[in-house]
Amino acid sequence: MSENNSMHATTIVTVRKGGKVVIAGDGQVSLGQTVMKGNARKVRRIGKGNVIAGFAGATADAFTLLERLEAKLEQYPDQLMRACVELAKDWRTDRYLRRLEAMMLVANKDITLALTGNGDVLEPEQGVMAIGSGGNFALAAAKALIDTDKDAEEIARKSMEIAASICIYTNDNLVVETLDVEG
Repeated sequence: MSENNSMHATTIVTVRKGGKVVIAGDGQVSLGQTVMKGNARKVRRIGKGNVIAGFAGATADAFTLLERLEAKLEQYPDQLMRACVELAKDWRTDRYLRRLEAMMLVANKDITLALTGNGDVLEPEQGVMAIGSGGNFALAAAKALIDTDKDAEEIARKSMEIAASICIYTNDNLVVETLDVEG
């Protein structure tokens, strides 16, 4: 990985299992090879509190996308998929948004989605998905744990612990948000 002067790197994982959906993220913000902050909050509730979101990438870019998603959720209340598709359309077609370097995982009681700058709006397989520099480590751990007796939060926390032990851009200062899933 080449060193650059933008703040980046994180790990975000989502797990949907047993009546719960969880998004967990670490708190590390890196600038090149330097840890600039260890307790950033990259997972939060948005909308009216019924959507959880986690972001990876350039911080200012991620906040811009979160604000845009919140506006789409106001425009399309209780329609997370529609709001995300509309945001993805804007992201691909708007000259300013196309330059943003971030990804997001979002979830509500019904659906979990990943949003990318390529216009992708993806649902996870097996109820797990991860993004960021340690995302592949967290994803592998979550997939290995999904069929165990652990609940969604335990799987998310353990997956993040494993990612933090491998990825130098991920720490163990976690923010975890959980929603109850109906049905």
